[in-house]
Amino acid sequence: MALAEVLLAAIAALMLLAVPVAFSLILAAVIAILWVGGINLMIVPQQVIGGVDSLLLLAIPFFLLSGDLMTAGGMTDRLLAFTNAILGRFRGGLAMSNVASAVFMSGISGSAVADTSALGRVLIPAMIKAGYGPGFAAALTASANLVGPMIPPSIVYVIIGVLTNLSITKLFLAGVFPGLVYGLAMLALAYWISRRRGYPVHGRVGAAEVWRTFRAAFWALMMPVLIVSGIRSGVFNVTECSAVAVLYALFVGGVIYRELDLGTIRECLVRTARTTAVIMIVIGGAQVMSWLLAYQGVPQQIADWMLATTRNPWVFLLLVNVFLLLIGTFLENGPALVMLAPVLYPIAAKLGIDPIHFSMIVSMNLVIGLITPPVAICLSIGAVIARIPGSQATREVLPFFAAAVGVLMLVTYVPQLSLWLPNLLGER
Repeated sequence: MALAEVLLAAIAALMLLAVPVAFSLILAAVIAILWVGGINLMIVPQQVIGGVDSLLLLAIPFFLLSGDLMTAGGMTDRLLAFTNAILGRFRGGLAMSNVASAVFMSGISGSAVADTSALGRVLIPAMIKAGYGPGFAAALTASANLVGPMIPPSIVYVIIGVLTNLSITKLFLAGVFPGLVYGLAMLALAYWISRRRGYPVHGRVGAAEVWRTFRAAFWALMMPVLIVSGIRSGVFNVTECSAVAVLYALFVGGVIYRELDLGTIRECLVRTARTTAVIMIVIGGAQVMSWLLAYQGVPQQIADWMLATTRNPWVFLLLVNVFLLLIGTFLENGPALVMLAPVLYPIAAKLGIDPIHFSMIVSMNLVIGLITPPVAICLSIGAVIARIPGSQATREVLPFFAAAVGVLMLVTYVPQLSLWLPNLLGER
């Protein structure tokens, strides 16, 4: 058996045995090297370390920490109060507030998993108590928070920028409109389902209450503005921006809202360290896989096959969507990007596809995998919080999955959704 075949067979077997993804990737690489021979095993630790040896990756723990601090500092509750004040008057207002809160939170942490956990702990029990179906509450929360990696800051865009040498600032700007379109699609679907099922109306509040909740949420609403304006103006780069976001979260939560103390900050640091460790070891393990596949010339073989199949860029993008949707059901964003970026980006370049636009397509495909079984990390978190079987949440997520794929097709075949804002601001 060739190295690539042994590698893929080993990783499939290890993942079926429920070995964690990062260790499956590293162990599969060791097995493949020992099977084939002729490669020094020292290449494994070298590639693991090389995969995470990037200054830009420092943005990941900082953005995660800023999101956790803002949640612990009371910003999530204030955002929810503001969105409820605006949307509670409509049928299914709490469901719509769920989506609106996810859009606002996406400008803080850049992680769908973190946002699903933070908002889910508050919103899912509240929705169930108000009369919403537990499966619907879990599926909606998981699906809505996929917007987290689409709107800046986004951990996925940071990883893509590191792997492809694309400007992370351009990627951040390009993700704004696709993320907003996705949020609107989820909002419309939540409203339609709520009307169809007769979910409750929470009542109209006066202008004074809307203004009060807006003032309370103001500092949280300013976080995305700080990030985008700071990067765009050149005051700080992406990594520096992530550190500034942490300082901002500490200031708002500790000085303005006064809900952060040393014990809470310590808990946030511990959670961030654990999450960052998981992300980094996955990226390092995926780097080993990527190197071995490149060593065997697998990316070039796949590129030759795809180019032989079609040279039409629109057909190629359709094939990429189908392929990545399947990959996203089994692999998390980090390893999938590390392994597939060297394969897909050169082909897209040969076919004249803008790399920024292509990055939006790739990232959205892989993000949708967070609600697609069997992995479906966000959906699993929602089901656990709702205390329901995963199968119940899976049934309820189907219309949201269909809407997500519809937005994906729109982003794929309307490039200006991704490119208009970078073009407008001269980020090309």
